[in-house]
Parts: sequence; C-alpha cells; structure tokens
Amino acid sequence: MQKQREHWGSHLGFILAAAGSAIGLGTLWKFPYVTGENGGGIFVLIYIFCTFFIGVPIFIAELVLGRKAQRGAVGVFAALANNSAAWKTVGWLGVASSFLIMSFYSVLAGWGLNYVFMSLSQFYAGMTAKEIAGVFDILASSADITLFWHFAFTALTAAVVYRGIRQGIEYWSRFMTIGLLIILVGMCIFAITLDGFWEGVNFIFYPDPARFKPSAAIEALGLSFFTLSLGQGIMLTYGSYMRRSEDIPKTAFIIGGMIIFVSLLAGLMIFPIIFTFGFAPEAGPGLVFKTLPVLFAKLPGALFISTGFFILFVFTALTSAVALIEVVAANFTDLLGWSRQKAVLVVAIACSVFGIPSALSNTHTLFANWPAIYGKTFFETIDDIVSLWFLPIGGLMVAIFTGWVLDKEISKEELNAGTTLRWIWRPWIFFIRWIGPVAIVFIILQQSGLIDIDTYFGGAKKEKTQENIPVPERTFQIKD
Repeated sequence: MQKQREHWGSHLGFILAAAGSAIGLGTLWKFPYVTGENGGGIFVLIYIFCTFFIGVPIFIAELVLGRKAQRGAVGVFAALANNSAAWKTVGWLGVASSFLIMSFYSVLAGWGLNYVFMSLSQFYAGMTAKEIAGVFDILASSADITLFWHFAFTALTAAVVYRGIRQGIEYWSRFMTIGLLIILVGMCIFAITLDGFWEGVNFIFYPDPARFKPSAAIEALGLSFFTLSLGQGIMLTYGSYMRRSEDIPKTAFIIGGMIIFVSLLAGLMIFPIIFTFGFAPEAGPGLVFKTLPVLFAKLPGALFISTGFFILFVFTALTSAVALIEVVAANFTDLLGWSRQKAVLVVAIACSVFGIPSALSNTHTLFANWPAIYGKTFFETIDDIVSLWFLPIGGLMVAIFTGWVLDKEISKEELNAGTTLRWIWRPWIFFIRWIGPVAIVFIILQQSGLIDIDTYFGGAKKEKTQENIPVPERTFQIKD
C-alpha cells in the first residue's frame, strides 16, 4: 500500500517553489548572455512567445501527469502506462538529467559562493581589468578551492531538501525566491541611474531585423524549455505534491509570467552596466565571473553591488538545486521505500562524488587527456549530453505520452480538476499533440548540428565580436 504523500502547505508556497526552481541560473545567467549573442529585440519577443505557447503547455502536461500519479518521475509512467518498461525509461531519463545537472551545477554555484566572500573582501581593489578577469581563471584551476565550494553548496542544498516538502523546500523557497526578487528589483532600480540604461532597454526591446538570424528562433525555443525546467522530472515530481483542488493552468501561466518577468529584469540589470562601460553584449558564458566583476569595480558602492549580485546568483542556484536533488531522492523514496533523510544523503553524496571530475575540469589533475580525446572538458561533455539530448528527448516524450498515449478523458479530467479555465483543454491538447513535438524535434536537430536553419533560410552565420576581456568560447554552459 502506497503511503500518504506529503503535499504543499499552500498554493503560494508551491508557486514560489516551482518558480524558484524554474528561475535558476538559466534565467539570471543564461538569458542575458544568450540574448546578447542573438541581438536582443526579436529574440526576446520569440522567447516570450515560445515560453507561453510551447513551454507552458508542456509545463502543464508535467504537472497533470505528476498530480494524477502522485509519484516521482519514474512512478508517473509506471502508474499511467501499466508499468511499461519503455515508458519508465522516460522517467529515469528525467532522474538522470537532474542528477547530472546537479553534479556540475554545484560547481558553478560553488564559484558563486566563493565570489560572495571575495566581494565582501573587495578582491578587485587596486587590480586592472585584466587582473580582475584573471581571478576566475585562477579559481577554476585551483582544485582544492573549487572542490571545497562544490561540496559546500551540495551540503547546503541537501540541508534544505532533508527537511521535507513543507518544512524544507516550501519553507526556504519562500525566503529565497522573494529574496532574489527583492535583490533583483533593487539592482534594476540602480541600473536606471546608469548612462547606458536606455541603450540597454533599446537592445532588449527594439526588434532590429539586422541583428536577427533564423537559428535564433530555435535558440529562443530551447531557452524557454530550459528556463521552465522541462524534461528534468522536476515538474512531474512537484506536480505529485499538488492537491486536486489546485488550479494547474492558472498556476502554470503565473509561473511562466514570473519566468519572463525575472528574465527581463536580469537583462535590465546587466545590459545597462555593459553599455555604460562600452563592453560588448556578446560577452558569452564568462559574463558573470569575468566581465561583470570588472564593471562592478568601476561603480560607486562596488562592495554592496558586487556582493548583492553574487548573493542573488547563489539564491537562484539554490532554488533550482533543491529541485534537482528532490527529483532523484523522491524516486528512491517511492521505489525503494527509503526514508527522505536516507535518500537525500545518498543522492547528495553521489552528486558530490560524480561532480568531482567537473570541478577539476580546469585543473588537469583528473582526466587530463579528456579534452584531447573528446574535444571538450568533462564539465562541458556532461553539459552537452544533458542539454542536447536528455532534456529535449525527455520533453518530447512527455508531450507524446500526454497527447497520444494517455487516455484523453484522464488528461481532461485531471486538467479540469480545480480550474475555472476548462475551455483551455482543447487548445492545450492541440499544442501538446502537434506544436510541442514538432518544435522539440527542431531543437534537437539544430542543436545537434544535423540541420542549420540559417543555411536553409539564407541567414548569414554570426561573426564573433572581439571583447575587451577574453572569455572562453564554450565554458560552463548551464541549463535550468
């Protein structure tokens, strides 16, 4: 007999936990630099469109499946697909994605923790721009320091999840999600005072066709999936803690709106700083650790601005990380009957151990020949496996299962339970059956290099822009 499943204590608590999971570093960190690389304007409009009309329907599907089954990612497909081994594999794919992401996510978040303490000590005082940017290279190549912060962040995450849904994830998500929103709004207010504010606004919101290329639409679609935490088993798991009285469609649209709002705030915080000091918006993945500290050092009140930003960075990382560990731990409690405490400790230790090669990727102390053999570091390899294959395939399978395999009466009944938006079922099932799968297939084909949308539609390949600060071309591309 399945034991009584714990549920969210309140609707607001669930929204803040789910929004915190989705916001993550993909929103604060990836959105600004991907927007910069794709020229802003039209890219942002397409991202907003994709989030609401493709991402949110699949987000709803994951919540519907999770709430109906009242189980973790694997148990969802076991319960709703007659224990089919093939469909349970889809659940395990989500679990594997969360585990792998957490293994290197904690490395990146650990660097953020380190930068909080560095900012408090004003490490940039008396340094040139090149020296400030070079501090990150020193950090990334320091095995002992990187491992320390990797373990520290994983332990911090496990401590939150260990306490359970209401007393752990929901309780702390209220503080962290609200806290990060307050800090982000505060920093955006500061950005308004900068000379480059209106140039940043123009870059984000003005649709300039000259800065747009067709493949950017696929990148915008992929970004919407990653910022909504789709294909990772997170919303399947979070959905299993929902009560049937809760309104899934309305909740999904609220969270989708929050994701877009926070993404735009992140852009309005970062781009005015970049334009004020004449840096290129295409600064790439190294924007947070190499470029922004240089700019912070030039601003009045650098101590507070730099420290506040990296506290925000850690908060966003933590709200996502608790969801990643919860996905894996929930499956052990469901399938093996483990206590939450045992499952969380085992998962945290496993993530810490498996994350060691990622933490040491820039130190050449472990798997030194990995880049020579695979063409990228261990960190980048795991990132690519998850982002190019696991997440899109997981999202595709959720859409196919919900739209074509699950009995339509079951999905209709579950979607309508607790909502006044019953009219939404028909357009939702249409998007799930047709639009979502086709869009995800394009993501997979484009990101894997099997097709090039720019070639088919006559777009020119984007030229690399030289930057004032050198940034590694493919370093640390995190997904949410």
